[in-house]
Amino acid sequence: MTAPEANAAAKIVSPIKLAHMVLRTSRYREQLDWYKTVFAAKTVYQDDRNAFLTYDDEHHRMAILNFPGLADQPQGAAGIHHIAFTYATLEGLLSNYARLKDLGIIPVVSMNHGPTTSLYYVDPDGNQLELQVENFDTLKESLGFFESKQFAVNPIGVDFDPEDLLRRLRAGEPEADLKRRPDSGPRLMDDVKLN
Repeated sequence: MTAPEANAAAKIVSPIKLAHMVLRTSRYREQLDWYKTVFAAKTVYQDDRNAFLTYDDEHHRMAILNFPGLADQPQGAAGIHHIAFTYATLEGLLSNYARLKDLGIIPVVSMNHGPTTSLYYVDPDGNQLELQVENFDTLKESLGFFESKQFAVNPIGVDFDPEDLLRRLRAGEPEADLKRRPDSGPRLMDDVKLN
């Protein structure tokens, strides 16, 4: 057996979860405060150079490292576009939206992608985060949307007003109806301005 054949025959073992992210920053205090606020995260450990935060049963979901003197991220450079975090319900996502808005943290884009309803935020260093809720009850339904004509016409999504969605939710409109993506015309990624 050749080396490529042996590699192909080897069992592929995938990770069981995404554990954490680590950010390096020269805006240490500002980043630390922002992430603690956005995620209602508690500090596991903190000193002048490192902070480890969590918002659930993982020992740390994020670490923030203090590196004074770093240059700002250049626009148009290769790298991670955004990191997404899922909420259990639309009510949870929109309640968090309202809490953050009251603290002056506003999403830069609000979009229903079809499989998810998403709010995009930009942290003090320009890193982009997506806070989302799944729009379908099953993976099969979500994958079905990817195979739909609606997705083929617009694989990006449809903008929405989070204030309107929150008002409609509080008025008693069912989450399933609010999460259904409206039909739209074609849309390209170039039409979305995050950062």
